[in-house]
Amino acid sequence: MLGDTLLIALYALIGAVAAGLGGAVVLRLLRRRSVALSLAVVAAVTIAAMLGGTLLVAWAMLLSDHDLWVVTTVCAMAAVVSLVVALVLGRSVVRGSRALAEATRALGDEGSFTPPSAAPTAELAELSRQLAATSAKLTASRERERALEASRRELVAWISHDLRTPLAGLRAMTEALEDGMVEDPAVYHTRIGAEVERMSDMVSDLFELSRIQAGVLALSPTRMSVYDLVGDAIAGADALAREHKVRLVDDGVEPVPVEVDGREMSRVLANLLVNAIRRTPADSTVAVSARRDADSVVLSVTDGCGGIPPEDLPRVFDTGWRGTHARTPPAGAGLGLAIVRGIVEAHRGQAAVRNVPGGCRFEVRLPAAS
Repeated sequence: MLGDTLLIALYALIGAVAAGLGGAVVLRLLRRRSVALSLAVVAAVTIAAMLGGTLLVAWAMLLSDHDLWVVTTVCAMAAVVSLVVALVLGRSVVRGSRALAEATRALGDEGSFTPPSAAPTAELAELSRQLAATSAKLTASRERERALEASRRELVAWISHDLRTPLAGLRAMTEALEDGMVEDPAVYHTRIGAEVERMSDMVSDLFELSRIQAGVLALSPTRMSVYDLVGDAIAGADALAREHKVRLVDDGVEPVPVEVDGREMSRVLANLLVNAIRRTPADSTVAVSARRDADSVVLSVTDGCGGIPPEDLPRVFDTGWRGTHARTPPAGAGLGLAIVRGIVEAHRGQAAVRNVPGGCRFEVRLPAAS
């Protein structure tokens, strides 16, 4: 009894292996054809394996012609049904694949991807979701690239304007000095020095911004008190505030410790104060405050500029942005706030701005020292 069972299993195995090898050869030949055809071959191989094993077993068991005909008929009916189902499934998969390919082609041509309404298989559905996520990332990347390119064009235009004006003035003053047309050359020398200093500051800002955008800004953080940072920044901006008749006030500065690069963070506060003083009308105030907020330290500079249009708030820290103010000195090249954001983010912090009654408030949030 056990020997007959083993013999039957051997014959069934031989038939199935023969059909499987034949199917593997056919699938290899059809590997570049439609998946529907491949599915039909797989179904045919399954039926052929079953039929081959059955016929071999029937021959070995010496079944009658009638019994052999019954077995063959049953296998043939199963083969027909299996092939039909495989072809229907294959056509469904092919339609889904073609729809996904068409949507992917649109991703390359138009930059947008609209996933097909329904995917016939879980694999195609997952691929569709991945392509949709990739499309969203590409769209966001294109938008950032467009914004960056627009910012670069504005920066080049504004720097060209800001350099052309002082250069024309320098040329006129040097020609007047050469021609001996100046009654008091010392006055012109002072003006030339001031213009050269301003252009030097602009070049320094450009160099600083290039280091920030290239990710090579080297920081040397040390533990210090925010109180000292703010005090030094107010002292440094006092002369400019007096010139513009603006009052600098301490709106509450807590002696909270932070670990920052003192030189770079002093530049952040100086840029914020200079920006606030230049935008604040005479006889108004610029308030500086610092406080601890959970695990952060919030530095704020509040001016009296009258506020920023809501549509411009997202662009305040963009390179070259100067809002609706005149593009003339002393507005500068619109680099100060971009440098502020770059330095703050290098310290793992955040820079933000919002409107307040009568002006706007710039806030720098830094991690507090433990």
